[in-house]
Amino acid sequence: MLEFLTWAVGGILFVLSGVHGYWLFGGQVGYKAAIPSTGAAMLFKPSRMGTAVVAILLALAAWFVFELGGVRRPLLSSIFYPYGRWLLSGLFIIRAVGDFRWVGFFKRKKGTVFAKWDSVLYSPLCFLLGSALLIIVLLRPE
Repeated sequence: MLEFLTWAVGGILFVLSGVHGYWLFGGQVGYKAAIPSTGAAMLFKPSRMGTAVVAILLALAAWFVFELGGVRRPLLSSIFYPYGRWLLSGLFIIRAVGDFRWVGFFKRKKGTVFAKWDSVLYSPLCFLLGSALLIIVLLRPE
């Protein structure tokens, strides 16, 4: 089970990194559904640098998950192990809960394309990733 969860979480994070790479190089599919909006306008316009940083961080998170689950030999994580394993899980769970206004399970703003996808896909996926990471941390001996 540990190996399956490791491959599933790491694979999903690599795919998400690839999606951000696609947007970085000009892809438009799904772009508007990925940005919170008021209904009339997006709350922010992601910069190319910001999109690149997110893509890189997701790829590094995927690699860290593979190390954490014992699928890859540690290259990055020996420094990050003590706190990184809990931090990564916590970040995804906090993202799922949200800010109580624009994103997450408890958002107040509904009725936008982003809000729909956030309720149906983004928040549940973040909760599942965070929970799966927590299970990997608890099952993997230190």
